[in-house]
Amino acid sequence: MGQSWVGEEISECDLGDARLSRRLGAILEAIGERPGKSLPTAFQDWANTKAAYRFFANGNVSEDKILEGHFAASALRIQATEGPILILQDTTEFSFKRSSPEKIGFTKVSTGHKRKDGRRQKHMICGLLMHASLAITPEGLPLGLTSAKFWSRDKFKGTNALKRKINPTRVPIEQKESMRWLDNLRRSTGLTGAPERCVHIGDRESDIFELYCLAQDLGTNFLVRSCVDRLAEDGDTTIAQVMAGVQSSGTHEIAFRDAGGKAQQAVLSVKFTTMTVRPPIGKQKEYPHQLLQIIHAQELNPPTDRPAIFWKLITNLPVENHTDAVHKLGWYARRWNIETFFKTLKTGCQIEKIRLTTADRLTNCIALCCVVAWRISWLTILRRQAPKTTPAAVFTETELILLERKMPASRKSATRDLAFYMTAVARLGGYLDRNSDPPPGTTVIWRSFTRLSDLDEGFRAAKTSN
Repeated sequence: MGQSWVGEEISECDLGDARLSRRLGAILEAIGERPGKSLPTAFQDWANTKAAYRFFANGNVSEDKILEGHFAASALRIQATEGPILILQDTTEFSFKRSSPEKIGFTKVSTGHKRKDGRRQKHMICGLLMHASLAITPEGLPLGLTSAKFWSRDKFKGTNALKRKINPTRVPIEQKESMRWLDNLRRSTGLTGAPERCVHIGDRESDIFELYCLAQDLGTNFLVRSCVDRLAEDGDTTIAQVMAGVQSSGTHEIAFRDAGGKAQQAVLSVKFTTMTVRPPIGKQKEYPHQLLQIIHAQELNPPTDRPAIFWKLITNLPVENHTDAVHKLGWYARRWNIETFFKTLKTGCQIEKIRLTTADRLTNCIALCCVVAWRISWLTILRRQAPKTTPAAVFTETELILLERKMPASRKSATRDLAFYMTAVARLGGYLDRNSDPPPGTTVIWRSFTRLSDLDEGFRAAKTSN
């Protein structure tokens, strides 16, 4: 994929040492060329592999410093676009098997097999959590991460004990894991420099009243799926009770894939209204009431083999008619893009197979892999949305020559644009390129770039020997 993109993603990184900066570029290039491979396989020699291990263990290196350059590059890509920017927030979990799990941390308690006394055997899962914000265009093109936060549950181990003593709604947000949603919203909004363009989108975990208030304070927008039936209007009713009396504005048909990846279609009955939403009882004096728009989309005649779709959305964006409501439903559906990003990160970059032994070293490596995962996602979608893009923006001259040779004679009359060369790359990863085949996905693309890197290395070796 060439060296130029690496420079763009790390140019604003400040590690305090030019040697560390050069090493950062070398590691990112190696992982980008062979995503999912172990560090020894990616580097092909012990000296560079050892240098990578030392880099991840260096006390002057952190995930924030590694991602600093990528965040800056994301901001530039956002500034180069027009219109709304959808900022998707979500959390993912990485699990590891280690002989000393305490060096990494724990994510949850798992219930295992039954013991002889009938009780379940419980054990802690070694791992890390990451909360990320991914900026995309309304059409789905990923522009890059705008924030990322890593932690283990050890940091919040006192929260559950506190919740047992007092009403959970009275626990300060600063003492909860939920604070990550506010931190990412604040950081992402500041990074873009255009809060009015941002629409922060989250699932039911993001239904936090403090988030609504923070968005108002920052002058930015949110669209989240509700999970709490909050007090509404004068306080004697709730959101659900108000919505029960709202008439449907019409229907909307959507296409999606279920948990098993099977294509599905559903017809949703849509209704919306504007109402005053009140803070939790324990925080009535701390936060002001919010005038918000509520959208409910419920599936009509759902099948019996899967749960019915029922989206309850809440937003501070204007919703004045059925078209506006459907528009916001489409934006929320884009939330799946961050799930695809996480899948690429886990499956493509093989995060959970990394053998680094401490939390700090792992988060440093994961941060670099985040940049690679974004790059793969960006190329996959760019090929679909901007197929006429010049291929020189993505591939080196040598890579273009190699891809040209790998295309069958029947395809060589096609225009030499990005779509042509991305298809050639996909064929290296097993893409059949039949007329009836859908565009290649991220799995094929990351697998393909590993093969392209091997071809490039062989080409350069043969050229040197001659």
